[in-house]
Amino acid sequence: MTTRVLILGGGYVGLYTALTLQRKARGKVDITVVDRRPYMTYQPFLPEAAAGSIEARHVVVPLRRELSGARIVQGKVSQIAHAERRARVETDFGDTLDLEYDEVVVALGSVPRTLPIPGLAENGIGFKWVEEAINLRNIVLGRIARAASTEDARTRQRLLTFVFVGGGFAGIEAFAETEDMARAALRYYPELSPSDLHFVMVEMAPGILPEMGPEMGEYTLKELRRRGMVVHLETRLESAVDGVIELSNGETYEADTLVWTAGVKPNPVIGSSDLPTGPKGHVNALPTLQVADEDGAVVDGAWAAGDCAQVPDLAKGDGAWCAPSAQHAVRQARLLGANLAAHIDGRAPKEYRHKNLGTVASLGLHKGVAQVMGVKLRGWPAWFMHRTYHMAQIPSFNRKSRVVLDWTAALFFRRDLVSMGRLHEPRRAFKEAADS
Repeated sequence: MTTRVLILGGGYVGLYTALTLQRKARGKVDITVVDRRPYMTYQPFLPEAAAGSIEARHVVVPLRRELSGARIVQGKVSQIAHAERRARVETDFGDTLDLEYDEVVVALGSVPRTLPIPGLAENGIGFKWVEEAINLRNIVLGRIARAASTEDARTRQRLLTFVFVGGGFAGIEAFAETEDMARAALRYYPELSPSDLHFVMVEMAPGILPEMGPEMGEYTLKELRRRGMVVHLETRLESAVDGVIELSNGETYEADTLVWTAGVKPNPVIGSSDLPTGPKGHVNALPTLQVADEDGAVVDGAWAAGDCAQVPDLAKGDGAWCAPSAQHAVRQARLLGANLAAHIDGRAPKEYRHKNLGTVASLGLHKGVAQVMGVKLRGWPAWFMHRTYHMAQIPSFNRKSRVVLDWTAALFFRRDLVSMGRLHEPRRAFKEAADS
């Protein structure tokens, strides 16, 4: 008799758990993976995709291709009723599916943590998915093209002002890579100069890149400011109504582009489920990645890992929790798959323990910062380390090869800096012709 395994989420944890189960429990499991998107997004490469260094299609891994033999359900998880061993899924066509299971893996990840700031919902854009990276690229290049076509100084300044909120890894990499792309694009616009670009970062904390420590954060801050980029520390976004950016320090900018990268929170579906959660809404998990109640007792048939799970960090000691990073998510997923396979065979699961190998961040082409095994790198060596590490981590030989080919082509040709903004309005030209 096969065990029905339902994996909620097709990101790092969902994909790697399914791959491990297929290898270690072949013939013993019936795997179903549920995700709104039919692919896994390798998020560390989103800044390079936005900057045109990597083809956007190459930073996603198709689930159906990699998980041959598993059932892939494209839809949104709307309810988890673990007491009934059932999850409800809403498809894009309005259908409702009730999926039953014997074992569930909660790998729903996280969603942007937004605040009720006036104008944010209407004017802000995110940077968590590949479609958002493509959109940001098209917006920036489109704004540059429009700015070169106007002689109105105020309009030009508004078009060329790009505000980013959130100075963590995602925010700083997106901020730096996008500025690097915009600066490179200006070679084709003699009407504009680098001084026309205004890149502004807003961060509530007293420093940026806190995961890398104060020394590397301070170096990054100096590097960004040396490039003419403005970074406001200990500052909040107060309003973004009608594109007027008002900050808590009294500064005001008129900007048509506002990118929100100020943190994430667990998928809200978890809060409405009957699974036990921690103080910040994560699924409460043991080091074995089994879900546990508030007393530490195992909840039979439930597993969790990644950004949506509160997993003890045994390498750091009591009271420490694993950070929401790709490094932890991938390793947790592999262990989760192995532990679930062992559980099905009646063997005891192992505990997750991983000492952080270090952190790497790209700051644009040939620029970066890294802290690996206690060694601190800056500039080109750090950028090379960033690419090497993530090329090794992105799943499948197919995607590794395509990314390397993109990088190889970039050695001989300049990156493509064409805006494809009309992709978001594919019927516009036809509709204008029909209306006329």
